[in-house]
Amino acid sequence: MLEPDKQLEIIKRGTVEIILEEDLKKKLERSYKENKSLKIKVGFDPTAPDIHLGHTVLLEKMRQFQELGHKVIFLIGDFTGMIGDPSGKTETRKPLTRDEVLSNAETYKEQVFKILDSEKTVIMFNSEWFGSMSALDMCRLAGSETVARMLEREDFKKRFQEGKPISILEFLYPLLQSYDSVHLKADIELGGTDQKFNLLMGRQLMKTYGLEEQVIITMPLLEGLDGVHKMSKSLGNYIGINESPDTMFGKIMSINDELMLKYYELLSHISIEELNQLKKDIKEGRINPRDAKEALAIEIVTRYYGQDKAQKAKENFIRLFKQKEVPEDIQVVEMKAEEDGVWLPKILKEQSVTASTSESIRLIKQGAVRVNDKQIYNPDIKLKAGEYVVKVGKRRFLKIKIN
Repeated sequence: MLEPDKQLEIIKRGTVEIILEEDLKKKLERSYKENKSLKIKVGFDPTAPDIHLGHTVLLEKMRQFQELGHKVIFLIGDFTGMIGDPSGKTETRKPLTRDEVLSNAETYKEQVFKILDSEKTVIMFNSEWFGSMSALDMCRLAGSETVARMLEREDFKKRFQEGKPISILEFLYPLLQSYDSVHLKADIELGGTDQKFNLLMGRQLMKTYGLEEQVIITMPLLEGLDGVHKMSKSLGNYIGINESPDTMFGKIMSINDELMLKYYELLSHISIEELNQLKKDIKEGRINPRDAKEALAIEIVTRYYGQDKAQKAKENFIRLFKQKEVPEDIQVVEMKAEEDGVWLPKILKEQSVTASTSESIRLIKQGAVRVNDKQIYNPDIKLKAGEYVVKVGKRRFLKIKIN
């Protein structure tokens, strides 16, 4: 185990806030002295089945804690997931069914071990303790906090002022998340900046229950390809960890230079010293930002697909953008012809080229879709029998054979 000061330097990389840093130092020093791992809790509500690079910011910090010798608890909120985290929401969320939550949870488990060490990760479900809670237990928990305190939360406050409904269930969510920390006796809890209210409530509730307060560490929300908005599948600015090597490589190459350095800080495994040197070399002109971006793309694609496929993705990218060729491993789909033709937005959505038919329609209207190298603008386009090469944006290709 590294000395506390060195651990702290690694932990602080990329963080927004540590509350309280003094408490974290004490926990690290005690852990080092007693040679006892700290308990790191991170909760995930499986409300969506696919993970993108924005989600991996927390996972990468968890991996760092694992490498430092601490115990990481990947807590799947199968119970709280049926409520839905109201953080940042302008209206009440539609609750998920038990089957939806469990299905998404299984998909999460399959994906997270592309980053975390499965042998060093403890997976838990919060239904283990909430499922056996009595109505009286839940009332006691609800009685530990006030409505006034809940309305200090910005999204609740805004909805209340605008006369939008806030369910009692939503008020319960931060308390349930906080009780997870009480039950697990967490030393540290990680979360995005949008989770700060919930994380702080965890500290307060632990104190109420007579426990040592957890340290909270907030991580930034990673901007997507547009460099402005938080990475989101619904906005179409995401890089999914299950996307093809070519797509992943091309998307990383499309980000701007400033955002590239943030991706390096939050997602790359290079050391702090190497990162600082890279920033200096780019600033002083010794390294071309494009070369640094290419190295980042290779590192991330290698992480999910291996070195050979990363190198192949690089070759395809160079050929595609320098020679304007279609990639060798283009996705091919065959389908039966329909009398009126097959609606293109539906094809793109079903083949996961886009996240939804609405995204397909938007991209077509923007002129971002080409069929057999011809730019199209009509979202009602239907393809009849034949063979088509469809290009979406700069990187996504699909060969469609309709018989």
